[in-house]
Amino acid sequence: MHLIHRGLVNNNYKENILISFRESFKRGYSIETDIHVTKDEQFVCFHDRTLKRSFGINRSIRNTNYEELRKISKKGKAEIPLLKNLLKLSKKKFFLFIEIKPIFSIKLIKKLLLETKGYKKCVFISFEEKNIYNIIKLNKKIKVGLSFSYDTKSKTIYRKSNNKFVNCLILDKYFLTNKIIKKIKKDKYFYTIKQKKDFLKFKEDNNLIFENL
Repeated sequence: MHLIHRGLVNNNYKENILISFRESFKRGYSIETDIHVTKDEQFVCFHDRTLKRSFGINRSIRNTNYEELRKISKKGKAEIPLLKNLLKLSKKKFFLFIEIKPIFSIKLIKKLLLETKGYKKCVFISFEEKNIYNIIKLNKKIKVGLSFSYDTKSKTIYRKSNNKFVNCLILDKYFLTNKIIKKIKKDKYFYTIKQKKDFLKFKEDNNLIFENL
């Protein structure tokens, strides 16, 4: 299975907005997205911790209420959607790989699991392992994945993959040809494929997270 990274179908689409997600689904692809939580505890699809890169405003997501975020982002022509908006848009037909960016409290994780209850195709992933292990503690049936950057030792990934409640691994494309990683008997998703030649080379035997192809 291949996923579109942040809904970036091509250069005409912006990351993590409903128009991009809709087009991804229209083309038959599931997506990977990122979530943060606002000051009023709303889950939003957004990559960065602040609005600086996308909107030129040095303000954090966690210290801003959603309605204010919505107004700022709408003015910037890239309205930040609520996770619940994406869930509705998916119509339960497509997988949503939801990357939890910051460390969430147990209270927030419980709220997240309640909000996504009934959406069986949600897979929660994170570089913050604490998020994943806390989800497992709360509900071992929830689909989860551990994310790893290129500078993680392959032996470390192999060891952590042994947790039987971890369903998949999200790995930098650097590991596509790694012999140790190939031995892991779990679903593996490799990010971020940005070159068409790489997509064509690896798509038959691997799960790829790609963009702008």
